[in-house]
Amino acid sequence: MSYHLSTLFIILLFLIFLAAFFSGTEIGMMSINRYKLKHLVKKENKQAVRVNQILSRPDRLLSVVLIGNTFANILASTIATLIGQHIYGDAGIAIATVLLTLIILVFAEMIPKTFAAIYPQKVAFATSLPLQILQLIFAPLVYITSFMSNGVLRLFRVSLDKAQKESLTGEELRSVVHEAGGLLPIEHKSMLISLLDLETATVEDIMIPKSDIVGIDIEEPWSEILYQLETAKHTRLPLYRDSIDELVGMIHVRDVLNLAIENELDLESLLEVADKPYYIPEATPLNLQILNFRKMKRRSSFVVDEYGNIQGLVTMEDILEEIVGEFTTDVAALSRGITPQSDGSVIVDAGLTLRHLNRLMGWQLPMIGPKTLSGLIVEHLGYIPPPDSCLTIENYRMEVLKVGDNTIKSLRVFKINKKKHK
Repeated sequence: MSYHLSTLFIILLFLIFLAAFFSGTEIGMMSINRYKLKHLVKKENKQAVRVNQILSRPDRLLSVVLIGNTFANILASTIATLIGQHIYGDAGIAIATVLLTLIILVFAEMIPKTFAAIYPQKVAFATSLPLQILQLIFAPLVYITSFMSNGVLRLFRVSLDKAQKESLTGEELRSVVHEAGGLLPIEHKSMLISLLDLETATVEDIMIPKSDIVGIDIEEPWSEILYQLETAKHTRLPLYRDSIDELVGMIHVRDVLNLAIENELDLESLLEVADKPYYIPEATPLNLQILNFRKMKRRSSFVVDEYGNIQGLVTMEDILEEIVGEFTTDVAALSRGITPQSDGSVIVDAGLTLRHLNRLMGWQLPMIGPKTLSGLIVEHLGYIPPPDSCLTIENYRMEVLKVGDNTIKSLRVFKINKKKHK
């Protein structure tokens, strides 16, 4: 009889282990990172391919797990009852029920499921082969249970064929990048986030304002035009008559050099080699404009509003800097219009864009609405303030220094460290 009792204990332990196997398998399979799994499948990892095949039919996976778990738990309960009754008589039934419930809860549920939740890939890969074999063994029963459960789901208009495909929104993808932790260098993480932001930013956000466009007025004397060509800091220069609103074309310094080498440099030849102006709406998203530049084989374009009036200039370099950051080697150019003061304040050109200031100074000025610092202040107050006016926006105290031509020219900015009140 003792031999019979020891056999029952061995079978009971095996069934508890079996229940733990199915519990851990369920959590491991359902918790595995699907994007890591797809990456491993592309690398032809055999275990990943097997897990991916199993997960392609979650109804069959859950059928096997539930069938196996139910079978193990019911049989374990029966055997535990026999053991308890044999040792303690009728009272052993209650004792066995309580003890078995506690053992299954801890060793067949909590421990394997917790371990599988922490190491889902290890558990999924390790259990994939046994699970695949069990799917073949229980195939008829799996088919019947899956058919019945899917039939009930169809009554609630739930179908596996119409299951939503896994995809990430832009915000979710940003979260994935942020959670990459030490797997990605900070610079790479920043570039990926900036790349995702291209779909929300427009050319108006990064364009060179109309007032800052450097070009050549072809109505100027030829000697003045030559001087501007010789001292130009840009590789491309717009040509215009009297004002930038009367554009004639865009000239590349390389073409000017070629004309100079051939001794054919004059105003007429300059106009002949100039490219026709390329115009884009101010609301064009940056990710779309990259494609437009490639399609049109252009590197710069003029930004216009809904009335066709020129608002600014945007180049391919400007968009690239949105992704990789400022890559000019001219430090003075980066900080042009920004002058730090000894008292910790900064004198700022109010025509600078909020995007540029936030990036360069590490500020967090609100960018919903106006694009420039001047526009932000005017919208905040509702009027153009006179010089010496002071105001506070977010954590920044601003003092207007100069106003002219119906716009704010410059101001002093103090960053305020607000204390949190308990």
